[in-house]
Amino acid sequence: MNGIETFATLPMWAGFIGIVLVVLALDLFVLGGKQAHRVSPREALAWAGAWVMLATLFGILQWWFLDGTAGRVDANRKTLEFFTGYLIELSLSVDNMFVFSMIFSYFAVPLELQRRVLLFGVLGAIAMRIVMILAGVWLLSKFVWLFYVFGLLLVISGIKMLMFAERSPDLSKNPLVRIMRKTIRMTQDYRGEAFFVRVNGLLYATPMFGVLLLVETTDLVFAVDSIPAIFAITTDPFIVFTSNIFAIMGLRALYFLLASMAERFHYLKYGLAIILVAIGMKMLAAPWVHVPVLWSLGMVGIILLVSIGASLSLSRRTIARGAGKTARVQDPKDTEPVRRP
Repeated sequence: MNGIETFATLPMWAGFIGIVLVVLALDLFVLGGKQAHRVSPREALAWAGAWVMLATLFGILQWWFLDGTAGRVDANRKTLEFFTGYLIELSLSVDNMFVFSMIFSYFAVPLELQRRVLLFGVLGAIAMRIVMILAGVWLLSKFVWLFYVFGLLLVISGIKMLMFAERSPDLSKNPLVRIMRKTIRMTQDYRGEAFFVRVNGLLYATPMFGVLLLVETTDLVFAVDSIPAIFAITTDPFIVFTSNIFAIMGLRALYFLLASMAERFHYLKYGLAIILVAIGMKMLAAPWVHVPVLWSLGMVGIILLVSIGASLSLSRRTIARGAGKTARVQDPKDTEPVRRP
């Protein structure tokens, strides 16, 4: 690594960020974003599908551009890196969904207000990830040994996730929650979609602001894991950034589609932990073992499919046992009163 290398030009960076901001503006000001409303499963599915299609179209356009400027070999390699990075970032970001659900439940955020929190959360995530990705690539270009530090951190994070997969963090003991309670004037109830209101001439934050801070902090914490993970695939900052953003935008829609079913994906956290460990080991073994990008894509896909399949199988067995118990309770033979002779 002799410097930050990317095929993307400055207009390509500006164009991609501009497109993302335009889509967010449409969501915020045109497609119902100005009014608080509950996101229906149909709406969430439409947005999730739209972002998957946009990511696919972006990968195809990237291949077409590189095929004409850099050649077929580079076009195939870079496009495969993008789709592999996208799948890794999307899978690792799913853990955010569980934490978001826990935050919204702890603060009793009404369903119609959750959409706006996540929308502004995405805006903050875009800014944070630009800085973190460029800083990470620059550091790797100056200090190659950091690549192995990132790998070790991923292995440690994956092991910790395996060890504490069954535990749910206590938000009441979260340092940020404690600091907010001590330092910020905050209203007891929500004031529509407002983050700040004036009460008797004094500026007060609403619980919406506290939730937004926690959402942004959560994304920052998960970015520390997810961004180094994609460095195992590529160090091209444009591919790292675009795959991250598509994953974040898709996750926001997936949250409203799957959050209510989060308890059914019991083994998914174990799968994500294994992915972290595997990617970290790949980075640590890089000087001696070369793992093709296509193998990495296949590994991530197989782990996700197995963990999701096992989760759904467990969920069906649990539902079946519950239905069996209900049927036995409602059996007339069990409920028929005893007659005295």
